[in-house]
Amino acid sequence: MIQTVTGPIALDELGLTLPHEHVFINLVREYRGDGLLNDEALLRAELSEFVQAGGRTLIDCTSDDIGRDAEGLRRMSQSLGLNIVMGSGYYRDPYLEQAYIDRTSADRLADEIVRDITEGVGGTSVRSGIIGEIGSDKKFISAAEERSFRAAGRAHVRTGMPITTHAARWPVGTDQLDILEAEGVEPAKVIIGHCDMVPIPDYHLAVAQRGAFVEFDTIRGESEYDSQVRVEWVMSLVRAGYLTQVLLSHDVCLRSHLHATGGHGYAFLVRDFLPRLRKAGLNADEIACLTSANIRRAFAE
Repeated sequence: MIQTVTGPIALDELGLTLPHEHVFINLVREYRGDGLLNDEALLRAELSEFVQAGGRTLIDCTSDDIGRDAEGLRRMSQSLGLNIVMGSGYYRDPYLEQAYIDRTSADRLADEIVRDITEGVGGTSVRSGIIGEIGSDKKFISAAEERSFRAAGRAHVRTGMPITTHAARWPVGTDQLDILEAEGVEPAKVIIGHCDMVPIPDYHLAVAQRGAFVEFDTIRGESEYDSQVRVEWVMSLVRAGYLTQVLLSHDVCLRSHLHATGGHGYAFLVRDFLPRLRKAGLNADEIACLTSANIRRAFAE
């Protein structure tokens, strides 16, 4: 079973899944007005495109640090018939509440993540179904970020929930794995995010070789080059024997990413990127592995 914002469902009900997205989010600190997604009617219309394209499930990786809205996610799920899995944990610098993290032990932070998973978020009955996204802002993991990772690892040990991370721009995912493994987390339960924001194929391979999931999650169609190089990175891992450790998503997190405002929205993967992979040589079973079976594997006990 997997916990969604409307209750638990069987793993085989996940269907075509986007494993790293955001619905409601507040990134105003970095992106000003472009970083605020709070128009419920607009977001419903955007998500409906994914549903119409065959999408069944979306994993929302938003934490309280950046505007998690448990009740809003539940309304969205109910109105669209879309499975939504909600995240938990502490995001990354500069969004971490430094003073709170500094004075709160990793065990206490883990207690809070476990409460989100077992009881509900913010006084609601809406429960988280994944830990993350938790992350690193730079090429190193800060002290506050390390405490967040240790808390996530301890919460995983208590709940079995997979962990999804933010590792953008720098090849810091392997350092994240070091911390999580030290806390008793098996790499097969870890999704290293934003690997396609790090243009180093050897890094992608190193993450896969550790046994973690390699998530190419900024597949947004921002240019022909960006799309094609991501196809090449996926195919490279497939040829190396790591088909079952690759995940694909968009990480929609800015207003400019939405279809209505000039971006490609939540359906680009289905409508454009998957046909590119078919043209590159993947068959239907391999596509299904990338878009459904792999994420089921991450949640399986």
